[in-house]
Amino acid sequence: MSLKRSIIQTLKFIAFLAAGVFLLWLAFRNIDLKKLFEKLAEARYQWLIFSIFFATLAYLSRARRWVLLIRPLGYKPGLKNTFNSMMTGYLANMALPRLGEITRCIALGKKEKIPADQLLGTVIMERTIDLLCLLLITVITLIIEGDKIGPFLYSNTLLPIRKKVTDIFGYGWLLWIIIIIILVLFIWFIYRYRKNLRKIRFFAKIFDTLRGVIIGLKTITLVKRKWELIFHTIFIWINYALMTWVVVFSIDSTSNLNLGDGIFLLVIGGLAMSAPVQSGLGAFHFIISRGLYAIYGIALEDGLAYAVLTHESQLVYGALLGLIAFYLLVKKDRIKLTQNGQNKDGLGLS
Repeated sequence: MSLKRSIIQTLKFIAFLAAGVFLLWLAFRNIDLKKLFEKLAEARYQWLIFSIFFATLAYLSRARRWVLLIRPLGYKPGLKNTFNSMMTGYLANMALPRLGEITRCIALGKKEKIPADQLLGTVIMERTIDLLCLLLITVITLIIEGDKIGPFLYSNTLLPIRKKVTDIFGYGWLLWIIIIIILVLFIWFIYRYRKNLRKIRFFAKIFDTLRGVIIGLKTITLVKRKWELIFHTIFIWINYALMTWVVVFSIDSTSNLNLGDGIFLLVIGGLAMSAPVQSGLGAFHFIISRGLYAIYGIALEDGLAYAVLTHESQLVYGALLGLIAFYLLVKKDRIKLTQNGQNKDGLGLS
């Protein structure tokens, strides 16, 4: 990695971390920390074991679903390497948001000899499926309890986004029209002169990468075991809901929340995890504590205690799994490299 690229990556890390720290400050501002620590000290931590168990099932199911999406490419990656690559990607996400998507494609590509750009297409498809699932669950939640949940989601998600856009662009729809026209013209230009542009190495590389991504995206139409794909998608989200819900029993003030309430926490937590900060840092704590306060009247200290237990337990567990997975991925390569070096030097031969 060049020095310039290293500096850029470091600056990105600092910027995203600063955003996360700012959100943490917002979440913990005006909070009685003594009361919060008391809640954490009194918490029943055995419930975190169940949460981690359901998370493990979800991880394994995600790895299997990824295998199903990869197979139409003509490759049959092992579940072990797929799982380890995926968890290594999650570990990378803790450094920079979305870095893990590329990292896991590169890791699995090297282990299973699969083009990384094609793998990226399968990851984009996988993320699209999960986004649609989250939107579906959100709509169902709004239909069932829209009178309570709707105003909260609007004021804490849609309204801030709308305000941010209007602060930047105002209400000048003409600007949006100009941007769209420029984008359309740019796409047309690229398509019209693609043969000439391909002669330039930079554009040739971009076109080849995009072609690989498109090939990966097409795998959803070629999956043979579609029912298994659907099963794993449903199974993943059931486990996400359960791993979110069971943590409520660790704190007295949240222990009366039912599975439906846990799904609401899953929805707002999922929205927070999509924020451009490392692993939803700060965003998760803020929206969960405010959601519990606004909808259920649970004190902010209690809501933050729940958020800390949920987020940090999964963060630590994911980091440990990621480190182990990364070690397992590079372990065999190091052994092969050592053996090759010994053989080359005439050592270690009988």
